[in-house]
Amino acid sequence: MEHLLQRYPVLSRCREEIAAARELMLQTYRMGGKILLCGNGGSCADCDYIVGELMKGFLSRRKMEEHDRERFFSLCGEEGAFYADSLQYGIPALSLAGTAAVNSAFNNDVEPALVYAQGVWAMGQKNDLLIGLSTSGNSENVINALITAKAKGLKSLGLTGAGECAMDRWCDTVILVPEREAFKIQELHLPVYHYLCAAMEAELFV
Repeated sequence: MEHLLQRYPVLSRCREEIAAARELMLQTYRMGGKILLCGNGGSCADCDYIVGELMKGFLSRRKMEEHDRERFFSLCGEEGAFYADSLQYGIPALSLAGTAAVNSAFNNDVEPALVYAQGVWAMGQKNDLLIGLSTSGNSENVINALITAKAKGLKSLGLTGAGECAMDRWCDTVILVPEREAFKIQELHLPVYHYLCAAMEAELFV
């Protein structure tokens, strides 16, 4: 955290919220839950990026422990090394924007404003966490997903910009980075979620 705030002093006002987000994410993993993410445009791309840092090694290789390595050797003999030396531990995460076929069907057949809500309703479980990214904090499909997460008993985290927004009502924790223009907000979301992914990895696997 101190390294993050040293490099981005403007985020100092978000210290408590970033720390709370870290604990939410760690709690989700430790309780056997997964992390669902949603956003639009650049924030949609951020969701995919975050999933990539969670599902495989980010700053470390997350090497397989011996008891897990033995599973592959018992199945495949010496060829088990191919799996044991290559596979890495991951933090279960899924971008709701990444299910293109069902999303396009739902948008066409039902209601576009509920496309992410449908993903939460179908896949969300009690110990899961929904992360919503919206530079305005008011994106309709993201807010609807957050409302649905509440209805299903999920925890939720919002990343947005400065100022009051609908996310404030529906998220357990909201990180409001101190910018108001979309591209500047996204520029500050990047170091925040890099920190969160790195902090989880250091806590769980290093």
